[in-house]
Amino acid sequence: MRDNILKNTFHHSDFGDIKKLVALKEKQNLKISLAFPTLNEEKTIGKEILIIKNELVDRHPLLDEIAVIDSDSTDATREIAAEFGANVFVSSEILPQYGSYRGKGENLWKSLYVLEGDIIVWIDADINNIHPKFVYGLLGALLNHEKLEYVKAFYERPITGEHGIRRSGGGRVTEILTRPVFSTFFPELASLIQPLSGEYAGRRRLLEKLSFSVGYGVEIGHLLDIFKTRGTEVLGQVDLDMRIHRNQDIRSLSRMSFALLNTVLKRLEAYGKITLNEKVNTEHIAINVEEERHILEKTSMVPLERPPMMTLEEYRKKFKGGRD
Repeated sequence: MRDNILKNTFHHSDFGDIKKLVALKEKQNLKISLAFPTLNEEKTIGKEILIIKNELVDRHPLLDEIAVIDSDSTDATREIAAEFGANVFVSSEILPQYGSYRGKGENLWKSLYVLEGDIIVWIDADINNIHPKFVYGLLGALLNHEKLEYVKAFYERPITGEHGIRRSGGGRVTEILTRPVFSTFFPELASLIQPLSGEYAGRRRLLEKLSFSVGYGVEIGHLLDIFKTRGTEVLGQVDLDMRIHRNQDIRSLSRMSFALLNTVLKRLEAYGKITLNEKVNTEHIAINVEEERHILEKTSMVPLERPPMMTLEEYRKKFKGGRD
């Protein structure tokens, strides 16, 4: 265990006995769902489903379902996912009476309605070094420690640059924005190693009570709301060693940071930690250089949030008031 790190910190090897995890799942009478939020992931989604399904569905019945929640991909993502055995849903077709937005948080929110599990695992669909540990590591923490309700992954994140691949350097938004914010306002959360990681799992009884930022702010919004209502005792994190995926350029990371900052400001004000005397700007401003001229590029990024799924009548009817 690492010094001064979140109390509930584990390594995936702590939970490498998958037969034991299946026995714990059956003893606790749980159903477990895995979902991939996708947008044009035809290069990696098939391999991810194949490896996870072979080990954690066919060989060991740890997962009860594998699903893809897709944001209207224009490539073959949905066709490949279905071919390899996943249940495929189009996000815009889930609860259409509430409209549809494009964003990872939107897909995660809607997945709660179509998935059946008491525990939900979310995994990004662009992982090049996919391994079953990305799933059983997270589930092991929840199945072995019933007080835990939300578990994040962390790992080394290599970054590709002009001199090749460096073993670490990913997670730039975490170190430049998220950790300073946590250190300033929520120091108890600063010991989360990778709070923005795209791999995490939670119990439905908690997830259905959380609001979901439609876009990039979903992870940090979850952590802040969980901490506010439940503290850190229900949070865990699991070391998955290394995650290899495509790195985003600095402009994309700037837009991500802008969205995260808006999510944080909204919660700081709601929690009574700050007072905003005027509305914040919702246009991200970048600077492009064209023929030695500096040109402003503005992108509208209005912070949208979905309400807790438990507030929807359709959801309450389907799950009989939610599972506890």
